[in-house]
Amino acid sequence: MSDLPRLTAAEAAARLGVKPESLYAYVSRGLLSRERDAAGSSFDPLEVEAFARRRRRSPSAAPGSPAPGTPLMVLDTGLAHIEDDELHYRERSAARLARGSSFEEVVTWLWDVTALRSPSPADLVVARRTIEALGPTAPPVDRLIVAVAALAATDPLRDDSDASQLVRVGARLVTGLAAALAPAGQEPDVARTLWGALAPHDLPGGPRLLDAALVLVIDHDLAVSTLAARVAASARASGYAVVTAALGAFDAPLHGTASRAAAQLLRAVRDGDAPSTAIARAVRDGGRGIPGFGQSLYAGGDMRASVLLELLREAPQSARVLAAVDAVADEVARRADVRPNLDLALAALTVWADMSDDAGSVIFAIGRIVGWISHAVDEYDERPMRLRPRGRYVGPAPE
Repeated sequence: MSDLPRLTAAEAAARLGVKPESLYAYVSRGLLSRERDAAGSSFDPLEVEAFARRRRRSPSAAPGSPAPGTPLMVLDTGLAHIEDDELHYRERSAARLARGSSFEEVVTWLWDVTALRSPSPADLVVARRTIEALGPTAPPVDRLIVAVAALAATDPLRDDSDASQLVRVGARLVTGLAAALAPAGQEPDVARTLWGALAPHDLPGGPRLLDAALVLVIDHDLAVSTLAARVAASARASGYAVVTAALGAFDAPLHGTASRAAAQLLRAVRDGDAPSTAIARAVRDGGRGIPGFGQSLYAGGDMRASVLLELLREAPQSARVLAAVDAVADEVARRADVRPNLDLALAALTVWADMSDDAGSVIFAIGRIVGWISHAVDEYDERPMRLRPRGRYVGPAPE
């Protein structure tokens, strides 16, 4: 580190040409270091200068290549940011929101609305019939995608391009998808409705735990599904099209459906398999590392997993699944420097509730719709089509 006067966060952000949220995202990824004292965060000016140079195109790099060590794309966001391993939604701690607020309270705060308006009973009938037409073996994300299409088809204002319509559509989807998956007779809130759709029986505290999970999955930096949502919004897609585009990227084993393999791993250990055997089988079958472990945005472990697992420890009849979580985590800690992530916590919740292995992806998707719509609202304030990149041809030369 240099002996030069240190930069404030505002000065460092100005030097890099980014907003403070982006600056702290660099810190959370380990790309920049900082010091904190009573006056706030400060940055080494030489380190900031070196990082600024790396962000520019390297002279030896091929045209269009990103500078080494930098993200492929950095977009400003006013929703989620991670600071000191703590996830925040705007100025509020996501952990405190999950512990002390309902999902609907958080959503109405984020969207600045008084309540979430649900689709009409007639529209829900159409959505349920569309889901039923897929048959009982259809994957859960497929059910969500066709339900989005059904709710779009019954909405006469679906193509209204005013940004205010995005939040209206978002509320219609968050409440309507949960209701469409559940038996007729909607519960009074999203978490209870979704619990009725996914859980085969009642468990004390179950809907409250699911409520907390929905809060914790709302947004998380610029995940690939969120980027897909923003790309669609940059072309001024409707809220339904934004969510459909996002679900296409979400339905992937490295993103939205990762909790399935983690649930299978926990179920095996809970039912008597040795953790080492179950982990080896999961890695062999998946070929993508240890299911439910690792999250590069946190130095000390995924706080979303910590919060949800702490809440689960307070729930009745959770000892067996938590013993499986601890056994797997201990075995992994002996062999690799990775910690549990959100996917393992969602898997623990779904195994405890005796839900299907795919239930975690449904919870994740419905909660994340709030983030996708919020990002779409922000993107509507930007120049249209700004996220249309240019290709660089690298194929054979013309003959």
